[in-house]
Amino acid sequence: MNSIILIIALSIIFSGVPLSYSQSIAYFPPPMKQIQDGVFPSSITCTEGLELIFKLSNGNPACVKPSSVAILLERGWGAHSLPDVAPDAIQNSDETKYGEYKVTTSMVNYDEYLGFLAKPTSSESFPGVIVIHEWWGLNENIKETAEKLASHGYVVLAVDLFDGSVATSAQTAMAQVSAFDQEKAIMNMNSAVEYLKLSNDAQMVGSIGWCFGGAQSLNLALINPEMDATVIYYGKLVTASETLSALSAPVLGIFGELDQGIPPSVVNEFENTLDSLEIQNEIYIYPNVDHAFANPTGERYAPEEADDAWEKTLEFLESNLKG
Repeated sequence: MNSIILIIALSIIFSGVPLSYSQSIAYFPPPMKQIQDGVFPSSITCTEGLELIFKLSNGNPACVKPSSVAILLERGWGAHSLPDVAPDAIQNSDETKYGEYKVTTSMVNYDEYLGFLAKPTSSESFPGVIVIHEWWGLNENIKETAEKLASHGYVVLAVDLFDGSVATSAQTAMAQVSAFDQEKAIMNMNSAVEYLKLSNDAQMVGSIGWCFGGAQSLNLALINPEMDATVIYYGKLVTASETLSALSAPVLGIFGELDQGIPPSVVNEFENTLDSLEIQNEIYIYPNVDHAFANPTGERYAPEEADDAWEKTLEFLESNLKG
């Protein structure tokens, strides 16, 4: 018996795993078991060394190895869980300052779609910007951000890609993304571009989106050659040269170094492909910040980096839509 114990101990030692290893790991039940026990989906805790991801097809949570996260997100299998919206928390738009123009806002119809329009109270003509919400939907935060962007001299249309549905929990947001219709979204955004051009005399039109909206901002630029500027805040990327060759608008990309879903390696590949295609771009990877670092409602919020990113956004839009 002693010899058997000695053999096991030696095998553990030579494998490089300490004898106390099993005692040092914090183990947790499977995600679905935690939900059955009353844990809210966004509060699920994974066993040490694993990360939480939600399956897009049904919204079910899973804990997977970090090395698998980027692969699953890239394949469209799932999405990261983000903190729930706290009603009294600081919002994204609190970090954006008003510009020189007074603004009027209203809900408007364009084709069969409904969006939030913010524009300066001036007889001048202004370029247009399509604002695309996060996976929460067209909430008050996005509307306020659109209003503040408009105060810098833009006609801003915040689109609603979830047909009026607004989530305040990660579980509900996940359900919205699971039911999302990409083809319908493209038609929506294309109609929004035409609305800004025809009904608001916008000679130049750009787009901006965060996370889910960041990916849609890129999708719009890929499908619509009339776009003049594209801003992507940590949105899912494509890196294939044959796909990105469809781009005609300059691109501003804002990313976080610690983002497992869109790691620096993918961002660098995206940038290199744009460079090889001679597509104008400004790509920034902020060190030591994670996905959604520009969202003050979450624990990943990085105020200095978020403020710097917004200044870069205003400069980029100014240069490409007004220059």
